[in-house]
Amino acid sequence: MPDVFVDADACPVKQEVYRVARRHGLRVKLVSNSWMQTPPDELIELIVVGGGLDVADDWIAEHVSGDDIVITADIPLASRCLEKDAVVLGPKGRAFTEDMIGDALASREILSQMRDVGIATGGPAPFQKQDRSRFLHALDEAIRTVQRRQKA
Repeated sequence: MPDVFVDADACPVKQEVYRVARRHGLRVKLVSNSWMQTPPDELIELIVVGGGLDVADDWIAEHVSGDDIVITADIPLASRCLEKDAVVLGPKGRAFTEDMIGDALASREILSQMRDVGIATGGPAPFQKQDRSRFLHALDEAIRTVQRRQKA
């Protein structure tokens, strides 16, 4: 069975992950830099890795495998998890794929350089109700994808 790893500190869809994971009997590993409230459920585990830049990302990348699903908005972490053949979703339901990750990393770098020289680049669009619905659909699809892989 796959595990669902959640880059949890700023994840807006934790409740949705819990609900879908329970329905499929999947373990959820919330990886965070600090303690947070989680439901009392034996399938949900909070892993507090401490502070520091990319510590949670490093933990996820070290422990994920090709049978797992990762929920993150972090593009470099998504890339690292794809290298291990994990299925990776953003919290708005966007699937990260090998075909698009290079462009996403390049765009992230360009925007970072623009911010470094003082050009305002804006931020991500606010999280919407339809994003939650799109995420739920994408998570169900990701679970089916991993289950098909395991049967092959």
